Amino acid sequence: MTDAAPTRQDDERRRDVTINLRATSRVRDLIDRAAALLGKSRSEFMLDSARRCAEDVLLDQSLFLVSDEKFASFLSILDAPPKPTQELRTLLATKAPWEA
Repeated sequence: MTDAAPTRQDDERRRDVTINLRATSRVRDLIDRAAALLGKSRSEFMLDSARRCAEDVLLDQSLFLVSDEKFASFLSILDAPPKPTQELRTLLATKAPWEA
């Protein structure tokens, strides 16, 4: 037996709470089709999707504190996009693989 502390993966594998949801059969079928395409169960798909969405919401609410000088520098970078290079011109002139 090991005394190692549980890892994040161990925590993610251990399911100790139940989340109940009600949905229409149409939504359930949509979720099932998407989950099947990814080789996941409905529960895995729903938990992963909800987790990613929750992380995005929380990250969008993050507050970054910077000095007035740093903020002004950030705004000037946004207001002055980099000049196009030959590589960028070539990339933009190239058809996407699905357009070929």
